Formats: sequence, structure tokens, C-alpha cells
Amino acid sequence: MKHGHDLGGIIAFSRREAEWAARLAAVVDEHFLPALEEFDLDFDDLTDILGEQLPWTLWGCAFEDFLSRRWEPDGRTVVDVYLKRRGWSEKVLNRAYIEGLRDAHVSLHEVSDVVPGQSMALRDLLTGGEPVTVREKSATRQLKQWDRIVARVVPVRDHHVIAGGVLPFSPEAVEMLFGGLRDALRLRKTAEPRLTVDQLRHCAPIFTGAWFFTHLPGLLNPQAPHLTNTDGEELEFHELHFPFAPRVAQGQVAAALSRVPDLSRDGSKSWDWLAQTKPAAGKKKEAAPGLALETFSERGTVLGSLELKGKALILRVNSKERAARGEAMIMAAAGDLLRPPLTTIQTVDQAMRERDARSGPKDAEEEIPPEVARQIIQDHLDRHYRDTLDQPIPVLGGKSPRQAVRSASGRRKVVDWLKYLENSSARNEGSPLADYDFRWMWEELGLAGERK
Repeated sequence: MKHGHDLGGIIAFSRREAEWAARLAAVVDEHFLPALEEFDLDFDDLTDILGEQLPWTLWGCAFEDFLSRRWEPDGRTVVDVYLKRRGWSEKVLNRAYIEGLRDAHVSLHEVSDVVPGQSMALRDLLTGGEPVTVREKSATRQLKQWDRIVARVVPVRDHHVIAGGVLPFSPEAVEMLFGGLRDALRLRKTAEPRLTVDQLRHCAPIFTGAWFFTHLPGLLNPQAPHLTNTDGEELEFHELHFPFAPRVAQGQVAAALSRVPDLSRDGSKSWDWLAQTKPAAGKKKEAAPGLALETFSERGTVLGSLELKGKALILRVNSKERAARGEAMIMAAAGDLLRPPLTTIQTVDQAMRERDARSGPKDAEEEIPPEVARQIIQDHLDRHYRDTLDQPIPVLGGKSPRQAVRSASGRRKVVDWLKYLENSSARNEGSPLADYDFRWMWEELGLAGERK
């Protein structure tokens, strides 16, 4: 328990007084029962699933909600009653904290300007307004720039703190929370919710529910992430070997491939198969769920690679759909010169096992010094992200970041995309990714003023 933030007295009072104990139990049920019933669990089961601390953090969210509720017939809170009867036993600072909790509201906050062990700024995403700096020690050692958390910001005299019920919220949890708030308050389905403080006071269980219903399924039934390419196709590595027909030379095949508009030379005997810069009319795809992996070059999205090797043409792609399209493209261009292909297929799991089998322990003299490796990765990231600014991004509606920032709605999407990149990078602790400075991208796109 934080020094000066001891709730032991009011917790004991709430459990001891029959009237308030019944009300506390009802509030806790609002926060826990929907998830416990849905997943057929007891509260004690949560310790096995979530660990020792997290179930009590969730209970703390419910208790903080209980402290802020006003009860009929006279609109009193348990805080009012407790301080009237037992306020003399509380230290001045602790009394101010309890009073602040009574008046605080739960909300979704975006984290910025983190000073580990000292403070951070929180921007209320549901009521709006400017970020508020809060004093905080433990949470600031785990939270990263642009994390989103559910918490109560509590004014205590001349500064702000956060209450103990702090829940990190993933993008999936945020989306479920927004959906729950829209349904509960009958808000428009498309707009981001904007709520009053009074509305938030009545919606606290929705926050806990969103956390439960996005975290428990994966913990109870963990699954590998769904990996796709940017066309939304299942990731699977296909290698097609097209043998030459009798008496065909490499030059003949190369000449036939040079007439294919979607192929771009990447060497004397190799080509990149590039996506069209604009989707055909009526063929625009929504971004697929899961993790989308893709290869980009300065000329565009790479759908596959082709290589002349001996008496064969080799096509490498990352989905069965692209394998079929690539085969049709090649046979249409050089069908008389080539025989039907022989195909090998490798799943992601197989590729990872093969990579692990190939990678053995390195000799000390082969290891790259950490500072050199870090600089190499930083230089690679610079080149990668500079190219990315001109590449179509699915979450930006298929536009490049430079194109998207030209409209107001596009700017908002690019800001969210940059925050996602920066936050994901910062969470790779111990890796050069965690140290990468994204500020140049904000400045390059004219968004430096919105990095707050």
C-alpha cells in the first residue's frame, strides 16, 4: 500500500457494517459476475489464472467504484459515513486521498512523458482535455509512452496521483470498452465515445468487463497469433521450381519475364514481383485480423521473388493464393519455355523449427559487439521507416503516411499509427527497438505538435 494512501480503515468499516457490506458485495458482483459466469470460474480461480496480485487489483477497481457511489435515500457515500464516524483516526493526507477517491471518476487514459519512478502525464480519452501530470513511482517503471490504462486520477492537495486500481488496456480491450459504452449510452456506432463525468460514474463495471472479456479467453485457451500477409491470406511459404523445356536457355526466359509489367529486376537473374500501386475497382480489401507480415521495397509491396538458377526458374511467395496467381502469370508469359512447376510448401512453424535447427552457438570471435549491433539495427530501422512513409498502409486505408496526412481524418489515423509503432517498439525492453527515437517521423509528417 502506498504511504499516505492506506484504505485499510475504510475497507474494514465497509465489511463490518452490514448495510455497507451488502452494498459492497453488490458492486463487486457487478464487476466480476458477468465474466465469472461466462467462463464458469470462482474468484479463487483467478489467482491461478492471473497470479496473486492482479485479482486484487481488479477487486480494487470495484472497491473504488463503491467509494464513489451515492446511495438513496439521502445520496450519501460510504466515504461520508466513514469519515463522520472514524475520520478522527485518519491522518490528514490519507483523509484527503479518501475524499479525492470519492469524487474521482474512472476513465481510459493515454500515457505520455513517463519519468520512471517519478511521474507521467495522463490524457483522459473519454472526457477530453489536456494531459494531467500525476506523481507515481511503481507504475511508471512498467508503463511506456502511449500505453493506455484505466485508472482514477485523484487530486490530493496541490498534486494528482492515481488510485491503486490500474488496468493496462490493449487495443482489443479499448475497442470492446468503446463498444460497451456505445451500447450502454446509446451512442453512435462510428464515433469515438465522449462522456461526461456523471456518465462515467455509472459505467465503471463496463471497464472491468472489457478487461476480463479480452484477457481471459487467451489465458484460458492460448492460441498462436493468426499470421497473414497484407492481402489477408494465411502465411505459408511456397517455392515453385519451373524446369526449362528442352533446349531453352536462361536468356529466353529472362526476355519473356522482362515483358511482364509487374516484375521489376533486382539483379541480372532475379526479379521482384510487385503489387499494383492501386487496387482494382471494387477490389479494395479490409485489413485482416491478426498480425500481417509483408516485405516492402522502395518500389512497392513485394508479392514474391523470382530467380533463374541453372535450368529452372524459381518463384518464392508467402501464400497459396499468391502461388496460384504467380504460376498463372509466369505460364502466361513463358509457358512454352517452361514445364509445370514442382512446389515445396513450408508452414510458419516448420520454418521456425528449421531456423532454430540451423542456428547453433556462436564462437566468441563471431559475436558482434553490442554497440555495433545496436547501430546496425538503428540504421536499418531508419531506412525501413523512411521507406514506409511512402508505402500503402492497410490501417491508413491503403494510403501512404505522406498521403494520409493531407486530410484531417487521415492525420488522426497517422497519429494513432505512429503512437502504435512507438508504443510497440518501447515494449521491446533490452532490444535496440526500445531505444529507437520516432520523433523524426512525427516531424517529417508535420505532426510534431500532435505528439502529446
